[in-house]
Amino acid sequence: MKKVRVEVVGIASTESNGAYALILKEVGGERRLPIIIGAFEAQAIALELEGMRPPRPMTHDLLKSVIEALDSNLTEVCIHDLRDGTFYAYLLLDDGEIEVDARPSDAIALALRCEAPIYVSEGVMEEAAVSPSALEEHSEEGDAEEEDEDFFERLKRRSTEESRPSQPKDQLQRLQQQLQKAIEEEDYERAARIRDEIRRLMQRSSQ
Repeated sequence: MKKVRVEVVGIASTESNGAYALILKEVGGERRLPIIIGAFEAQAIALELEGMRPPRPMTHDLLKSVIEALDSNLTEVCIHDLRDGTFYAYLLLDDGEIEVDARPSDAIALALRCEAPIYVSEGVMEEAAVSPSALEEHSEEGDAEEEDEDFFERLKRRSTEESRPSQPKDQLQRLQQQLQKAIEEEDYERAARIRDEIRRLMQRSSQ
């Protein structure tokens, strides 16, 4: 499996309450991979990115401590598959001797704490990654930080545009209600599937 190394460039809020877009960028390239995550996972990642330490260990801090106490090490994490709108990842421990299934958000939160590399399979990148030029055809040149900020704004703008009502109205409203309920219940895998169905419905109605 061909893998692409990525890095976390930030977290963007979305139009859905309690949901955030985690943005991964390929090292040495321009493609970005947005992944929808929940508020708790977004907080865990944001705290580590900002170098902030809570007074008591969070779940991912605890898991890191357990790994170290067992004299083990996190070799890498990899987002290796995308099925029905859901991303799948795994942890590699002890130089690949142990592989553990994980949600991408948890895998990345742990990788940041353990300073382990993050990879995405080329197949997933080809299917789900976007480039800044794909969101804005004529983007202005700028430094890397400005480009990432512009990318976040364009991503949120695209999310807003895709969430506008369209025909058939009744079906769209029903799906949006289901999406909101899934987010409130923290069923993010179901929320991702509903989100993709909403996008397909809106694309069909705009043709």
